[in-house]
Amino acid sequence: MPRHMFLHTLKPARGSKKSRMRVARGNSSNGGTTAGRGTKGQQARAGKGRRFGFEGGQSPLIRRQPKLGGFLPPRSFTYEVVNLDALEKLPAGSYGIAELKIHQLVRTNSPVKVLGRGGVTKKYALSVHAVSASAKAAIEKAGGTVTLVK
Repeated sequence: MPRHMFLHTLKPARGSKKSRMRVARGNSSNGGTTAGRGTKGQQARAGKGRRFGFEGGQSPLIRRQPKLGGFLPPRSFTYEVVNLDALEKLPAGSYGIAELKIHQLVRTNSPVKVLGRGGVTKKYALSVHAVSASAKAAIEKAGGTVTLVK
């Protein structure tokens, strides 16, 4: 072992480097005849690789899967929901969609629908795209009004 280590003195550890077996170079070399491929069959042939996902002739998984993702009904709407318990946190008054956005009850540009979870005790005048029957009844019971916007 040298006293100082320099780049030109570095060597791999003894026995860590081993030359690869050169298969199919004769029977005396321990890799001849079948060269570690067994006897006959598809695996023994040259170019034996099969494509990814090949299942031995069985219909592959990717082709057994459903092809289409269904459909969306052409007249369906995705509403942004505002519940009465969220509305109750606001002071009484008149609220349109722009005001609901300002108070962060509405975040997207989707149509707004008021649903009846919770209850209201204050008088609200709402202008929204849709309202459930229970929410409308609760708002009107508290003295408020609901107008639908196109």
